[in-house]
Amino acid sequence: MFIHREGYSTLKKLGVGLGALCTGALLFLPRPLLRWVLLTSIIIFGFFTQFFRNPIRRTPDSDTAIIAPADGTIVAIEPTHESEYFRDQRLKISIYMSALNVHLNRVPVTGKVVYNRYHPGLYLVAFHPKSSELNERNTVVIERKDGQPVLVRQIAGILARRIRYYLREGQPVRAGDELGFIKFGSRCDVFLPLNAQVKVRLQDKVKGGESILAEI
Repeated sequence: MFIHREGYSTLKKLGVGLGALCTGALLFLPRPLLRWVLLTSIIIFGFFTQFFRNPIRRTPDSDTAIIAPADGTIVAIEPTHESEYFRDQRLKISIYMSALNVHLNRVPVTGKVVYNRYHPGLYLVAFHPKSSELNERNTVVIERKDGQPVLVRQIAGILARRIRYYLREGQPVRAGDELGFIKFGSRCDVFLPLNAQVKVRLQDKVKGGESILAEI
């Protein structure tokens, strides 16, 4: 288990602040209250540390599989009109990431980035039906070597205030590579052809870079 680089600054600042708090408690508080402050500080630091964890994942080697771009729960599998890039009907698979999930996002297919756009927006709860269109978000389209495009959309949630995206247009990528990072509760949508063979069900738990969402 590793800590992702997105967490270095946050954890450093948090460690300094909690360290100062514990030092003050050691100097000025009675022992019963000191124990409470120390325990609370450990819990807080542990929570933020697990949020920025970067586990090793074994990405399936498949030319047909669509790999989950994020850890979380499947909250939608439905045909919908994708209005930004395809402008037609697509199969949408949505993954909701709670604050306890890994928030590093991964590339779902091997290919080339053909589209990458960031959009500022609102901060509706990530599972809201309109969050894919109205929230702060970043859209990436990756074209496989067979010409099949797959769209991934990072969507900020009510607590998320920063989407990190690492890819650029024209960049070759492999399934499982780092795509980006969203801090705190958020969501990832994947848009596929309507004839994609779905391998997950609603409320399934998936792992980014490892679980197979569908096959094309």
